[in-house]
Amino acid sequence: MSRKRMMITGILAALLLGYLFCLPRNLFPGVPYSTVVTDRSGELLGARIAADGQWRFPPRDSIPARYATALVQFEDRHFRLHPGVNPVSIVRAFINNLRAGHVTSGGSTLTMQVIRLSRGRERTLWQKMIEAVLATRLELRCDKDEILCLYASHAPFGGNVVGLDAAAWRYFGRPPEALSWGEAATLAILPNAPASMHPGRNREGLLRKRNRLLERLRDHGDIDAETCSLACSEPLPDAPQPLPSYAYSLVEWHNRTTPGQRIRTDIDLGLQQQVEAVTARWREELSRDGVADLAVVVESVATGAVLAYIGNASPEQARPGAKVDIARSPRSTGSILKPLLYCALVDEGEILPATLLPDVPVNFGGFAPQNFDLQFAGAVPADEALTRSLNVPAVHMLRRYGVPRFYDLLKKLGMSTLTRDPSVYGLSLILGGAEGTLRDITDIYAGLSRSYQTDTTVFGRTALWYTLQALKELGRPDEIDLRMVRSVRRVAWKTGTSYGFRDAWAVGVSPDYAVGVWAGNAQGQGVPGLTGARTAGPVLFDVFNLLPPDRADGAYAADGWFLEPAPGEYVKAEVCRQSGHLKGLYCPQADTLMLPRGALDSDPCPYHKELDGEIWFLLPPSMEWYYRQQHPEYRPYRKPGRNEGVMEFIYPGPGAAISIPRQLDGSKKGVVFNLAHRHPATKVWWHLDEDYAGETQYLHQLTLNPAPGPHTLTVVDADANTLSIRFTIE
Repeated sequence: MSRKRMMITGILAALLLGYLFCLPRNLFPGVPYSTVVTDRSGELLGARIAADGQWRFPPRDSIPARYATALVQFEDRHFRLHPGVNPVSIVRAFINNLRAGHVTSGGSTLTMQVIRLSRGRERTLWQKMIEAVLATRLELRCDKDEILCLYASHAPFGGNVVGLDAAAWRYFGRPPEALSWGEAATLAILPNAPASMHPGRNREGLLRKRNRLLERLRDHGDIDAETCSLACSEPLPDAPQPLPSYAYSLVEWHNRTTPGQRIRTDIDLGLQQQVEAVTARWREELSRDGVADLAVVVESVATGAVLAYIGNASPEQARPGAKVDIARSPRSTGSILKPLLYCALVDEGEILPATLLPDVPVNFGGFAPQNFDLQFAGAVPADEALTRSLNVPAVHMLRRYGVPRFYDLLKKLGMSTLTRDPSVYGLSLILGGAEGTLRDITDIYAGLSRSYQTDTTVFGRTALWYTLQALKELGRPDEIDLRMVRSVRRVAWKTGTSYGFRDAWAVGVSPDYAVGVWAGNAQGQGVPGLTGARTAGPVLFDVFNLLPPDRADGAYAADGWFLEPAPGEYVKAEVCRQSGHLKGLYCPQADTLMLPRGALDSDPCPYHKELDGEIWFLLPPSMEWYYRQQHPEYRPYRKPGRNEGVMEFIYPGPGAAISIPRQLDGSKKGVVFNLAHRHPATKVWWHLDEDYAGETQYLHQLTLNPAPGPHTLTVVDADANTLSIRFTIE
């Protein structure tokens, strides 16, 4: 091969390589896009403007046939035939421009226009030649439909509107697929001269140009005469319209976490609109009582999909905190975690469903929980304590289960907000000492229902059954008696109220749906009277009323609730009817119940005893003292000579650390020590550190003002029974 031929071959090879690699892989590098969020069917929930201030939706992978037909007919009738450059159009444009004495047409194909949009260079003859070369290369890389998508996604449509999607929504308030022929033709001509043909300017010229295109489509056979006539009579759009704005907080969250993306969520737009209307109405009503904010999450039990998401109701209203996404904000959980602790204890057999729990004043190292009504029942069945949301029995349950174990359980169930060491939360973990998000809590409750149906959980089905049953018995705000109205949806639900009346919770679950509601003020101020049952509960059931009926198949009983566990999933055992423990030797009445297998290792009834040939039901003195006030049928044991466990301190508890508050005048009034005695009429003598402190009868309470430091308090009754307790004054 001659040197000349080699040089020619080398030059041709270099030109070929240059041609092959002349087109960048990404034609639009660094172009920012709007964040676009849709529902599960692709319906637009909302969008956020791109970083450069343009409404530019992420690129499409297809375009509607009407727009494609109108665009090709207007811009490049031979688009489907040419290789990126149309020599006939270029020659025609050259002759027309020569005759007019100025540029009247450019002869660019749609492919060349895509190249020009991607490069953003000045429109000169040299640049047009480069565009022609790059256009032919683009035709080798992409098919015709892909090129149309690139054009439709990046063409200017006037003002700060870029791309077909943004234009369709901004000018016509609907997606491109729903455009009429008149609307499609309008958008087909806008990029030709977006500045002068903006719908807000030169409307007569825009109208004439659109109608000429429609007539051309008619003449070409793309539309019939009637369609053309109707399309020509359509009015032009007025000023750009605002985009849809549903699930505001969810759109904002996606804009922060995945900006510039097109995200399809699991939201059901129809349900979202209904829930937004309900929450807006309730927020308006609650605001009269000082409750400014309301959040709701609706989740599918079967899939875990969020079907409706209200991060905060009525975010468009001008008020402090209106745009705070409460559903993802950590808030004090109040009592909302109690069912999880109950379920865990029942599942492991540490308590039975109705085991009597202490409900008496206690003090655990300075932590002295109180029930919401400031009353004590003495002893209360575990399932009733859950239904009534009693705090003191819940603390006893957590003390039995262990804070670290419960902490680990909550994290395993999906509570993402536990960031501190378990010891920091302590026993207050069950009463709102930890913070949770409505999103997490609703998902955890949905998991209870889902797990019962699929048997995939950290809990067994029998424990779940008793937990859901107890929650179903909670009195509803609509006061419907489920035993009388079988057609009403059954819901297992729980409320919670945080300290200081700052957070009101209501979370409910049915076989198919979970709904979580939070009410309060985003900025944290408390509202007297704000409670989960009174404030969030009614909203919960209004939202449930919007949901389709639960499925009616073999997994459900006749009333729409869950079927009981299958025989192989539990054991049967006799349970004392009065104490809720396994039947003991002296229990007079028992029921045969289905129980988790671990329940067989629990303790038998400790309260039924045989004394002097008679069966007695005897509670410890502190429990008895309160229990008798609500149970007049209770018989205290009063026979002489049998005085074991005759006294018990109600307050303080063993090892308590006590702080004595100062009065307004700076003095210290002291601490009220409280003792329970089986025989209240008996005299009791009190001694503080071996010094006589006083005597009591009938009501065994004594106010003392010990000095700071450790102390021992000793009581002696008339029968020489003695009891001591150690405590510390801080």
